[in-house]
Amino acid sequence: LQALEDHYSPSRWSPRLDRDTIIDAHLAVTAAGTERARASAQTLLHVPYGNGDGERLDIYFPTDPSETFPALVYIHGGYWQCLSKDDSGFAAPPLVSQGVALVAVGYDIAPKGHMDTMVLQVRRSLVFLVERYPRIRGIYLCGHSAGAHLAAMVLSTDWTEFQVVPDIKGAVLVSGLYDLEPILHTYVNDALNMSREVAQRNSPVRRVTPAEPAACEVLVAVAQHDSPEFRRQSQEYGQALRAAGWSVSLLDLAGVDHFDIIERLSEDSYVLTQV
Repeated sequence: LQALEDHYSPSRWSPRLDRDTIIDAHLAVTAAGTERARASAQTLLHVPYGNGDGERLDIYFPTDPSETFPALVYIHGGYWQCLSKDDSGFAAPPLVSQGVALVAVGYDIAPKGHMDTMVLQVRRSLVFLVERYPRIRGIYLCGHSAGAHLAAMVLSTDWTEFQVVPDIKGAVLVSGLYDLEPILHTYVNDALNMSREVAQRNSPVRRVTPAEPAACEVLVAVAQHDSPEFRRQSQEYGQALRAAGWSVSLLDLAGVDHFDIIERLSEDSYVLTQV
């Protein structure tokens, strides 16, 4: 059990910093990056996409918006129980300079938010964007860690009940979790309080749908210094998508860990930013 806890504690696997300082460093880097992005981009902050307190999003508009523009929808990590959209704008500067909007989605984290609720909120945020911002042409999802899980759950959505089908052209899933069952017996589930049924229902690897003819491209990215379990989960989810006919690339990034793999999206020259 202790081994399982270790495998699902990303902060233990980085060679850069020890596990007590790496989380604080991550918070500091993403907060500072978001502050820079807000100072330099045209933004609409705390836009409500629903009635709940947590149902808000931040939009960072392109520097020279054309008639229509693509949007990267960013879903933050934090093991479904910390972080927020307020520190999730750090990837905006390179994107807005290239004519792409960044939308940082907030959702009700645990213990307030139940896993089913968070999944539904992220889906509804996309419906809102499509209905409210017709100038957005083409949505690209990007999620980190728990956010990659939520983005993957979006890929398995049956949109008929929403009466809107977002035009999702791509998904970049970074250091994610795609099978929630292993974490049922770890500290991660203390705040989430998931039953086995909830974990199974919300495991993207069990929810892979056959690819639509015009299905989006999926990039599954994992860090060299992610734990073996995170690396295994990325590989297995990528294989499951591929088996169902999806267009998938698996990117194994050298020299980064669970945290700087996403932090570096603030850099123009970083390989993931370029992709």
